[in-house]
Amino acid sequence: MEINNRITKLFGIKYPIIQAGMVWVSGWKLASAVSNNGGLGLIGSGSMKLDLLREHIQKCRAVTAKPFGVNVPLLRRDAADLIRVVIEENVKIVFSSAGHPGKFIDELKKNNIAVVHVVPSLKYALKAESVGCDAVVGEGVEAGGHNGVDEITTFCLIPQLVDALKIPVIAAGGIANGRGILAALSLGAEGVQIGTRFAVTEESSAHPNYKMKVIAAKDNDTILVLKKIGMARMIKNEFTSIVHKEELNGADEEKLKFLLGEKRERLGIFEGDEQNGMMEAGQGTGLIKEILPVKDLMERLVSECDDALLKISK
Repeated sequence: MEINNRITKLFGIKYPIIQAGMVWVSGWKLASAVSNNGGLGLIGSGSMKLDLLREHIQKCRAVTAKPFGVNVPLLRRDAADLIRVVIEENVKIVFSSAGHPGKFIDELKKNNIAVVHVVPSLKYALKAESVGCDAVVGEGVEAGGHNGVDEITTFCLIPQLVDALKIPVIAAGGIANGRGILAALSLGAEGVQIGTRFAVTEESSAHPNYKMKVIAAKDNDTILVLKKIGMARMIKNEFTSIVHKEELNGADEEKLKFLLGEKRERLGIFEGDEQNGMMEAGQGTGLIKEILPVKDLMERLVSECDDALLKISK
């Protein structure tokens, strides 16, 4: 699986495997472990203040000489400040999401930073390409966390992006093993971004309760809720039951924002409240059976992909 393509060249990595920059999950320990084992690790700045992001970048650099990046949600009010920290700390890879990359692209490119934007549809992928992004992550609705309102699946989204774009496409959403990686590459993607599977590793900063809920989850144990204020996929619990019921009864944005409250993601993912927190996870949960060290997981992903290719080549 040592693939030499535009994505591995862009990032200087051995395998076209990117670990998603997830809130409350993707700190320096996870990012550095992925990078040290041949993939690209991303620090998730979405749950970090400026000083904490700087600390994670510095700690990551202290334990890996390999490339790593930072995910920046552009809708955050302090997105410009987060990007300033990235530039000051000389990070050369930024994955942006939840906003328009054109607002910051000139400053990032001026500092020789590779910019990749996460998109849920062809419309937004074309916009990302037009403003100068180096690649896009096409994220299907199978993915955990926030999703696009059109609810396009990975299997349908990726080939359309590949056919329409000149820049490389990274596939995300529902990819949790080597077979999924091979499928994404077969669709024309030049890399994959994996979230939930990396969230359930020893190096992930997610709470043990969260990891065990993912392991216990079956194929139908996630749900899309909060569709009027930022649709998100998460593991079903008491919170999602309340929200789903209110949505069926026609709850407006104000009511949903009241139900959401504050720090709901932290409550579920980082603090481990199984019933009242948001435990964001993708539909690949049914494929995740154990907590592994990143080293073992990376080796397994690569070998599974190789084995799957050999199987269909016979």
